[in-house]
Order: sequence, then structure tokens, then C-alpha cells
Amino acid sequence: MPINPTGNSNSLFYEDFVKEQEAKGTGNQDMGKDAFLKLLITQLQNQDPLEPMEDKEFIAQMANFTSLEQMTNMNENMSKFIENQQQGQFFSHSDMIGKSVEWQEEVETEDGNKRMETMEAIVQAVKFKNGAATILTRSGEELSVDDIQKIAQPEEGEANT
Repeated sequence: MPINPTGNSNSLFYEDFVKEQEAKGTGNQDMGKDAFLKLLITQLQNQDPLEPMEDKEFIAQMANFTSLEQMTNMNENMSKFIENQQQGQFFSHSDMIGKSVEWQEEVETEDGNKRMETMEAIVQAVKFKNGAATILTRSGEELSVDDIQKIAQPEEGEANT
């Protein structure tokens, strides 16, 4: 690609960069900090020596780079935070193993009507499914933690069943 020594060639480098990213299959995605820095370095290396980039343009681009880097770091930290929160939920729900839980379930009566009935079972296990803790009971039910209305120590006879 020829460089125009008297004109601004920065737009040509950006166009080539975009074409390269599209060829890689990353055309419409956000530009990462490494790609941004490579682009900035390319602009600096290939700028017109008679009309170099002004300080304020360079400072603005560096500020954009710094913002991009900080947002990337914040996104990574937020992802780690969410992962830790989910693990914390999982472990806190493990305290329910061996406990008696109650929940409401819709059941059909003999005459075909539906009514809510309180169900009770002993928690056998807790598993993480689709980002949420799920309770497995000894009687085979699989419950969302949100459905549980009561947690208690099982009665003497219930603990072993």
C-alpha cells in the first residue's frame, strides 16, 4: 500500500485494519485493547512527518485506550464477582442437605379442579443448574430454591427416610 507523504494516511490504515478484522470474522465486534494499541502504533509509525499527529489527538487516543483498558478490567472483575457469588450461593444452600423443606404445589382434585397443596420432603442434594441452585429431595422432587417456603430440622422418624 503506497503512503501519501503529503496527506493523512491514517484513514487508510484503519480501513485496512477493519478489512483484516472482517476477514478474521471479528468485523462487528468491539475492538480489544491489544488491537487498539496496534492500530495506534501503526498510525504513529506511518504518519506524515511533515504533518505529525497533534498532541491533543494523541492524548485523546491514549485516553480512549485507557478507558478501554479500564472497562475491560472492570468487566473481567465483574465476571469473577458473579462467579464467586454463584459459588457462594451454592455452598450456602448445601446447608439444607438433610433438612426438611416445604413448598406449594398445584394438584388436581378428583373433580378436576386444581388447588395448592403444601408438600414436604427431606433434601438429599443441591446442584447448580442454569446458573441457579436446584434442590433434590429424597423422594425424587427437583425444586428451585425460590419455591421453598420453609426449612426445618426433620422430625425424628423423617431423618432416616
